[in-house]
Amino acid sequence: MAGMTSAASTDPAGPRPLLNRRLAEFGTTIFAEMSALALSTGSINLGQGFPDTDGPEEVREAAVRALRDGRGNQYPPGPGVPELRNAVAAHQHRRYRLDFDPDTEVLVTAGATEAIAAALLALVEPGDEVIALEPYYDSYAASIAMAGGTRVPVTLRPGPAPGGAQADAPGAPLSFRLDLDELRDAVTDRTRLLLLNTPHNPTGTVLTRAELAEIARLAVERDLLVVTDEVYEYLVYDDAEHIPLATFPGMRERTVTIGSAGKTFAFTGWKVGWVTASAPLVTAVRSAKQFLTYVASGPFQYAAAEALALPQDYFDGLRRTLQEGRDLLAAGLTAAGFEVYRPAGTYFITTDIRPLGESDGFAFCRALPERAGVVAIPNAVFYDHREEGAPFVRFAFCKRPEVIQEAATRLAKLR
Repeated sequence: MAGMTSAASTDPAGPRPLLNRRLAEFGTTIFAEMSALALSTGSINLGQGFPDTDGPEEVREAAVRALRDGRGNQYPPGPGVPELRNAVAAHQHRRYRLDFDPDTEVLVTAGATEAIAAALLALVEPGDEVIALEPYYDSYAASIAMAGGTRVPVTLRPGPAPGGAQADAPGAPLSFRLDLDELRDAVTDRTRLLLLNTPHNPTGTVLTRAELAEIARLAVERDLLVVTDEVYEYLVYDDAEHIPLATFPGMRERTVTIGSAGKTFAFTGWKVGWVTASAPLVTAVRSAKQFLTYVASGPFQYAAAEALALPQDYFDGLRRTLQEGRDLLAAGLTAAGFEVYRPAGTYFITTDIRPLGESDGFAFCRALPERAGVVAIPNAVFYDHREEGAPFVRFAFCKRPEVIQEAATRLAKLR
């Protein structure tokens, strides 16, 4: 994958590389490089996407209680503890009117990353094509490669944000949009699966109801499976709405939906994720998942179950706080001279560095700690078509307001 360091070391016993050829293009991620650079330079890390404060105290205490009560300290059940599976099923019904059997249609995973890997390993065979929206979270490419599939990127490109006639007005917000014709043209007789992410990391795009309806029609028409990464489901702003693809006609039986406690409750280190899907799909994903971690995060599963039952005030407050952080950082980036693509979801802002006289995101991000004391991520690491992502840089706003303000003050030096 573009942007990763090669790890194909040579075997001292012969010419064959030590690393499996399917993974030869992957190595240490840019996140490790940039985070190390933040530490060595004392820079503000707006690169890696994790909050700088913990989530709700009552959720943390729920984990402590589970530890003390001996719940989850030994291997939990393979599909996940019943309390969490029930909580996930209740959440899907309460929020989306999707009904899942907690015993056969819910699977707990070691975060969304394992859920993605297990789903692709289970559902993709060598030679199958997997369509993913580019730019994409870096584990997508590695998981497709491990499954032996062929990734087919469909690129999101900058344009006016959705919003009717006002979208074409001068100064209207910009976002990254999906070309549905390009998506349809990418499907071939070898296409097995669509891998979607909405709200979308890194661009912050939230697919609209109309876009999702067209994707659903395409999946049904071409008999495609769909894996949807919806870990940012609560992190939508302004008038954006998150709508699970599984709610559309014909999609429940062909969609694997992935959720996570990490992004919603600000406990990313707990690694608690889940899959909801029809029983045959969950059985297939569980068959692969059991040979990855088997089980994980025992006590934290109980805490995640309690977290999913928090009152609506918590989720409204989370969205409000993050939207304020988005607006604060967007204003600072605009003042510093970046072109800003205002995200409708997630906790990332993508910027264009060309107004600053720059065009190489890698070089810009590697120099930024010394120039301004801030760390960001070059979006090109999320692209197969590196030239498409070259001028774009991602910043995270899941930080305290004073940290964002200090970062904005430092970035002002660029102008």
